[in-house]
Amino acid sequence: MTEQIQKIVTELPSLEDVTGVWAAVDDRFAQGDAAFPADLGIALARTYGSEGQMWQYSSVFDHLLRLLATTAGPESAAQALRLVSSAEVTGRKLDRYTASLLASNHKARDLTVAFTGHASEELRACLVHELVLRGVVVEEAPGIAGWATSPHWRHHPLGWLPLTLSDVEGLADLPSYGTRGSSHSMPYGPSESRDLVVSANARVPSVGETTTQATATAMAKAVANWADESNGRIEARIFDLAEPLDAGSVPNTLLGLGLECLHGAGKKTALSVAVRSPVQAWRVLFAAASTGGAYNSGSYGAYGRLAAWQSLAALAGSPACATASEVQARVRNCTWHVFDADTKWFEQVAWDIGLAALAPGHRQLAVLAATDTD
Repeated sequence: MTEQIQKIVTELPSLEDVTGVWAAVDDRFAQGDAAFPADLGIALARTYGSEGQMWQYSSVFDHLLRLLATTAGPESAAQALRLVSSAEVTGRKLDRYTASLLASNHKARDLTVAFTGHASEELRACLVHELVLRGVVVEEAPGIAGWATSPHWRHHPLGWLPLTLSDVEGLADLPSYGTRGSSHSMPYGPSESRDLVVSANARVPSVGETTTQATATAMAKAVANWADESNGRIEARIFDLAEPLDAGSVPNTLLGLGLECLHGAGKKTALSVAVRSPVQAWRVLFAAASTGGAYNSGSYGAYGRLAAWQSLAALAGSPACATASEVQARVRNCTWHVFDADTKWFEQVAWDIGLAALAPGHRQLAVLAATDTD
């Protein structure tokens, strides 16, 4: 351990401002010493890694990782991977975060070291699908294809996902990372305007709720982090219809289902319902899963992709054993709607989702609503 690193490690707990540490690291890095941030990070993790609540450590470690992972080039990528692969640094959440950072800022050829060095299997799996989301043909990528196509990880949760993007995934909102922060799109939230879309002539068949805990949990996969890690709430329910439902009668039907999220909507409180493509439904769910709600950072790209498909599959009525291609076909054949209402259930801040899927044959309607606030 160098004298400078020892000094930083010793003084860190007493610092009221860590920007000086950031500046010192940035200066060494700018001089071409890419190993210094990784050496410092490993030393800090060895000393303070078990003290997860110490804000000085968390802030400096994140800066070190971001500096390496967001600077293009093979040396920066290799040092970032050395940092997160050291014995002192572990965690599935860190692996997911690192994979997203690296895939967002490095070419695939610079990341082959992850598949030949000491990176964890979890980081590799996440990195594969972070690259897929960015259009990389991993099955043809030198240094990556061998691992990505190997059957040895087919039982990994991410192994269910295909190694190429489907047409449904064409509008993935991916984050932009820098050393000082990140940004991402939010393709949901309260509507700028609402129209009263119920019709006096709509024919609504009788319905019966068939929600089970298992189906509700599966439908809510993409937004579960809003409730588990932030202030959100979720309503996920499924209904069987006695007769095929006409698409124009969906608004009236939604109002008659006894949904908590639409309590009070109707004559005085407008309900907005619009047909959307499967692409737009997936986009909303992926953003919710990958970037999180008001007080969390989500599951990042790889697991965000998986959660979006799990929610879509359940909303579309696919059996749990369905393959990815079977789910995609089922999703394409559903009629997707987004809905919005100015009810007390929705927080009306930025994180509001209302999604309804009318199954093929129009005899089943699945509804997912979610809201969160800061």
